[in-house]
Amino acid sequence: MARESYGVSEAAKLLGVSVDTIRRWDRSGKLKADRDAANRRIVPASEIERLRGEPGSRRLSARNRFNGVVTEVATEGLLARVELVVSDPVRLVAVVTRDAVEELGLQPGMPATAVVKSTSVLVER
Repeated sequence: MARESYGVSEAAKLLGVSVDTIRRWDRSGKLKADRDAANRRIVPASEIERLRGEPGSRRLSARNRFNGVVTEVATEGLLARVELVVSDPVRLVAVVTRDAVEELGLQPGMPATAVVKSTSVLVER
C-alpha cells in the first residue's frame, strides 16, 4: 500500500533538496505541506509526485540526477543556457538546445532535474 504522506526529511530526500528548501517552499506556497497532531510538517505524496513530474515519464539510463529549481534561462541563436540551483549553495549550469528548452517549457522558478551522464548534462522535467 502506497504512503499518503512523508515527513520533511523523507520528502527532502525524495525530491533531492534540503530540509530547509522544503520549509522555504512550504512558506512560499510552492509546496503544500500539511501539519500532523504535533504541528510538524507532513508532505502529501501527491505533492512529491507533482514536483517530481509524472511517474514513468523518465526513460533515461543515467543514474546521476540532481533535482533543483531553474533560476535562469538564456537563449541565443540555437542554444540555451539553463541554470539550476541544485542545493544551496550549489549551482549547476547546462548548455542545451533552444528546442529542448522550449519543449520542456523551462522557466525560472520551476523544478527540474539535472541528469549527468559521462561529460554531458541533460535537463529533464
